[in-house]
Amino acid sequence: MSSQPQPRYTPQEYLALERKAEHRSEYFAGEIFAMSGASERHNLIALNVAASLHAQFRNRSCKVYASDMRVKVSATGLYTYPDVVALCGEPQFDDEQKDTLLNPTVIIEVLSPSTEAYDRGDKFGHYRKLASLAEYVLISQDKPHVEHYVRQPDNQWLLSEASSLQDSVQLPSINCTLVLAEIYEKVELGT
Repeated sequence: MSSQPQPRYTPQEYLALERKAEHRSEYFAGEIFAMSGASERHNLIALNVAASLHAQFRNRSCKVYASDMRVKVSATGLYTYPDVVALCGEPQFDDEQKDTLLNPTVIIEVLSPSTEAYDRGDKFGHYRKLASLAEYVLISQDKPHVEHYVRQPDNQWLLSEASSLQDSVQLPSINCTLVLAEIYEKVELGT
């Protein structure tokens, strides 16, 4: 018995399907990957981060998008949905639908057991190809722990970490601060 070959899609076919779909999917190299739902902790952390950035962006030309803003990495062809995306200045979109962002400044991912290796590895590799990306943040949902990568002038990435609820993380590219106590507000850790 032979397995059926998986259909291949063009980016245009993917976008046409995705814009009608009830559930989100990511796209890379002709394949469409269904996304699973997120845990309560994951949702609370992502919402807390987006809310914090939104509050800090008042009266500034900056925007924050939570989970439903698709990002395209033009250099590699990846279409994905980061947990939180932020930028200051004018957003650039893939087309007139304005649902696929091309120029994020900061991307934040909340780590899940099923996606942690991908978020740290291949996905970060794709994100590094975004010329606009200045910072990448990974947030644990099991314990207070934030990894913050900042692009350096030589295109290297500098890592710093915060692991206490009293700590904060400075996001210089968007002039914001994430306080771990606020990131983890109402989140039951270690269970």
